[in-house]
Amino acid sequence: MLTAIPLPLEDLPPLPPLKLAVVGHVEMVSFVEVAQLPSAGSITAAKAFHQCPAGGGAVVAVQLARLTGQQVRFFTALGCDATGEQAARELTAMGLELHVAWRQAPTRQAITFIDGDGERTITVIGERLAAHGSDALPWQVLSDCDGVFVTAADAAALRQARRAKVLTATPRVRLGVLQEAGVQLDALIGSALDPAETYRDGELNPPPTLVLRTEGARGGQVSPGGRFLAPQRERPVADTYGAGDSFAAGVTAALAAKWPLAAAISLGCHCGAACLDGKGPYRGQLRLAESGPGWIRGLEAGSGSG
Repeated sequence: MLTAIPLPLEDLPPLPPLKLAVVGHVEMVSFVEVAQLPSAGSITAAKAFHQCPAGGGAVVAVQLARLTGQQVRFFTALGCDATGEQAARELTAMGLELHVAWRQAPTRQAITFIDGDGERTITVIGERLAAHGSDALPWQVLSDCDGVFVTAADAAALRQARRAKVLTATPRVRLGVLQEAGVQLDALIGSALDPAETYRDGELNPPPTLVLRTEGARGGQVSPGGRFLAPQRERPVADTYGAGDSFAAGVTAALAAKWPLAAAISLGCHCGAACLDGKGPYRGQLRLAESGPGWIRGLEAGSGSG
C-alpha cells in the first residue's frame, strides 16, 4: 500500500539528466480574473486579464522543462494563423523544442474565468488540433526519450510515442484512440473530478500499468497502490488552472527517472501544489535547482506568460 502522505520535496532524490517529450495540444487562453462567475444577463468587471498559450500539452511540456532544466520536445499542431505563430514563439521562449504540424484551420482558443477562490471555468473555442502519426515530424527522436506524455494524438502518433522508455497519457486523448492504438501505457493520469477524464478498469486492452486519479485538495488514488494526500497548504489558492497537468508532468519525469512510486507521486503532488500559487499556468510552476543532497524549489519571477 502506498504511503498516503507526500514525501517532503527536500527528501526526494535528484532527477538525473532526462530526455523528455510531449505529444499534445495547445490553446491560446485568455485568463479573466473576476470576483465571481458572471450570472446570466449581468455585466462583470474583470480584476485582471492576461493571455498565453496553454492547454494540457503546453503546460505539461513547460513543467517538464522547468523540472529538468533541459529543452523538452513538444509535438503539436497549430493553425496557420497569427495566433498559432504567437503560440509557437512564446512556447519556444519557455524552453520547448517545437515540432509543429501546421494546419489550414484556426488555432484553438479559450476563455478561462478565475474566480475569487482561484477556481477556473473554461470555455474552448474551435477544434482541438493534434499531431498525427502521418505528419512529417521527426518521430524517430522519440526512440531516444526517457519519457513521453500524451494529451492529444491519433492512434498512429501514440504508436510513435511508445518508442520512449516510459509512456504516460491522459484520458483526454480519448479512450477510443487509446484503444485503437493498442499500446501499453506505463501510467494513465487524469482527474477523478472531470467527467471528460473518466476511466473505468477494463476499458483499455492492454490495461495501463498504473492508473492515477487526482481529486484536487483531497489528493487522489493510484491503482495499484492506494490513496495519496495532497500537500498541506498554508496559503489561499491563486489559480487552479494547470495544477492537474503539472501533477502529471511531475509523475512522468519521476517515472522516467525510475523513481519508486511513492517518490513519483510525491513529486507530482508538489508540482500541482506549486502551480496553485501562481496566476496562470506557468508563474507558480516548480523549478528544481541542485543544492547538496536534494532539490530546492524556486519560483519564476516576472514571467510574461503567466
